[in-house]
Amino acid sequence: MKRGLMLAAASLCVFVVVAALMLKLMPAPLKESDYMVIGSMATLVALGVLFLVLVSTTLKSSDVFFKKRRK
Repeated sequence: MKRGLMLAAASLCVFVVVAALMLKLMPAPLKESDYMVIGSMATLVALGVLFLVLVSTTLKSSDVFFKKRRK
């Protein structure tokens, strides 16, 4: 339970940092579509980081995406 909360908090922090960074980098007159792009990119990065953390910590085998079948 605690691990899930930590992962959720870390993903939220990554989302906030990416969104704030993109708000700073985008040109001044922002339209509604600019906010949608910023939110989409922040979501993509946050989910990517969450995926990488889960793959690197939970599954420690070398073949993460492939299972060996019994013959």
